[in-house]
Amino acid sequence: MTGAGQSPSAAAERSAAEYRIEDLAHASGTTVRTIRAYQDRGLLPTPERRGRANVYRDSHLARLRQIADLLDRGYTLASIKELLDAWDAGRGLGGVLGLVAEVHGPWTDERAGRITRAELNARLGGSPDDEAVAEAVDLGVLERVPGRDDEFLVPSPQELAVAVELHAAGVPLRAISAHLRELRGQVEEIAARFLEFTDEHVFARYLGQHPPTDADAVDAAAMVRRLRPLAQQTVDAELARAMRTFATLHLRHHLSTHTAPAPGSSAPETTPVSVPRETIGRVRRLVGTDNVSAFVTAAAEREVQARTLDALASSDSKTAPVDQIT
Repeated sequence: MTGAGQSPSAAAERSAAEYRIEDLAHASGTTVRTIRAYQDRGLLPTPERRGRANVYRDSHLARLRQIADLLDRGYTLASIKELLDAWDAGRGLGGVLGLVAEVHGPWTDERAGRITRAELNARLGGSPDDEAVAEAVDLGVLERVPGRDDEFLVPSPQELAVAVELHAAGVPLRAISAHLRELRGQVEEIAARFLEFTDEHVFARYLGQHPPTDADAVDAAAMVRRLRPLAQQTVDAELARAMRTFATLHLRHHLSTHTAPAPGSSAPETTPVSVPRETIGRVRRLVGTDNVSAFVTAAAEREVQARTLDALASSDSKTAPVDQIT
């Protein structure tokens, strides 16, 4: 596409900044069809018409790469168009992209690792079957390395270590996978609630506009950095409290249920009790299917003990002299 009278260097510079649609598709790693679809949606500026051909420039290539990056980060084409329209209107996109990078970045200090199939087999005490490995890949505990059938990426070595310890303690691999799948759903619900809470009370002031201004996006990114560790710290503290409470209840239940009866005594009697289905469902989500009976029993025992203590305290306070209460 060089013109008459141009120097070779000027022609080369110009041709390097110009693309036919096929060349643009190749340079951007997309397709001609996708480029035309982006043009129809207003995501890509109209190319220059030269004769019977459309001419694209480096600005089109840069825009395609921005769109691809935002799509990889989970943005829809509609939201990308809002961001790009704001940028084209002079509102700036640097702060917004910085916020996107901050949110999309790692939420843990843990570093990913790698493990070979042989090392995985050794850590699991044998040869885990292919179905168990496929389940781990499906859950994201392991990720396949392209071109390396015998090697895996481990996004969270801590999570893999937990699975190894549970398996060594006698838990089947499929049971571990099922537990992780259930746990992940519960944790995702906690994360969603935490984000709704912080969005209402913190980020609404920064992200009220669509899209936000460049300055507000920069402030929001700084706030994300401040609040990033709070979710994990809160969950860690509450999990420790809950584990202490329920571990005590479980131990009490097992000791009272499995201790052999004293000579001359009989095993404790049990009586069927009807509990609403909704209540059972909430308890199951809280403590797991295997622990429903123990939880209901412990909760009933705690209520009976509390009422007994209340009754005794009320009776003592009415009958005993003050100086005899110790």
